[in-house]
Amino acid sequence: MKKRSPLRKTLKILLCVLLALVAAAGAYIAYVFIDYHRLPDNQALTAEGSQTEPARAATAYTLVSFNTGFGAYEPDYSFFMDGGKYSWAFSLDRLLKNMENIGQFLREQNADFYFLQEVDENATRTYHLNERALLSDALTGYDRVWAENWDSPFLFYPFTQPHGKTLCGIMTFSRFDIVNALRRSLPIENTVMKLVDLDRCYSVSRVPVENGRELVLYNVHLSAYTSDGTIANDQLKMLLADMAAEYEKGNYTVCGGDFNKDLLGDSSQYFGISGADYTWAQPIPAGMFDGLPLTLAAASNAASCRVAEAPYNPQQFVLTLDGFIVSDNVTVISKQTLDTGFAYSDHNPVQLRFLLDP
Repeated sequence: MKKRSPLRKTLKILLCVLLALVAAAGAYIAYVFIDYHRLPDNQALTAEGSQTEPARAATAYTLVSFNTGFGAYEPDYSFFMDGGKYSWAFSLDRLLKNMENIGQFLREQNADFYFLQEVDENATRTYHLNERALLSDALTGYDRVWAENWDSPFLFYPFTQPHGKTLCGIMTFSRFDIVNALRRSLPIENTVMKLVDLDRCYSVSRVPVENGRELVLYNVHLSAYTSDGTIANDQLKMLLADMAAEYEKGNYTVCGGDFNKDLLGDSSQYFGISGADYTWAQPIPAGMFDGLPLTLAAASNAASCRVAEAPYNPQQFVLTLDGFIVSDNVTVISKQTLDTGFAYSDHNPVQLRFLLDP
């Protein structure tokens, strides 16, 4: 009998290992595609709380919108999907403290309405902490609506600390009675990019007004990771058409959130830091609002977002992605970015003061 050479034996072992890795990779890819899903459009949402009061016309109201960055984006945080370092919050202790700070900051604003985005309900990156429950506890005395934005398959990247599985949503809070709420599924890419950008939605919450109309609140977080800007434009068109239809019915419409668009057109002109190297946040195309009974309200007193490829520093590119859209029967009193210095998130909160026309 011939004796096998050590080299041949080693090659056989390496081949077996390679085949095992290929099989594992194939199984993982199959899992991602099988597990991937989108929620159906026009999904009814549950409004929690005990408010019974209607809103009133000719009364000044305050709305604060805040992308909380899943509680992880302290000033020294950078995110791997933006070219940064981290895929999880630094630690559970730091996450809890930052969520406490976010809750306290929001309470101090004493707003009539809050729109919150990127709130994890159950995610690897946030140690399975239920941020939805924490923020509900922080903002007691409000009606509230939760809408799932995405529920992602387990991501095994980065290999040193896999991002894992993420159930993330948006939350709407109101001092007034929310009688009905709906989740609208936004269009997304049909290519493999859908596995990166995941599901996307906006929520629609209806508040009765004492004059018999409704105040229709839109909380939105548009797509960020797309191969081009086409899908984000399609998402915005759908939102605007929905709002315009409500206005034609005689209702008031107010939208707020993270549009992942440069709402100032060219934020570098306002904040003095060039964004030539960053092409992911495009301005809203010219003419998008033409003929519509809707107005964009975006503040320029301070930026609402920093790039997350590195910890925050004042020389970093900043821009305004967060803002509001109102119908023509809503008067904007003021709009501003609440400049926290990005203390709690890669976003600053934005505030709108408005009244409903009689």
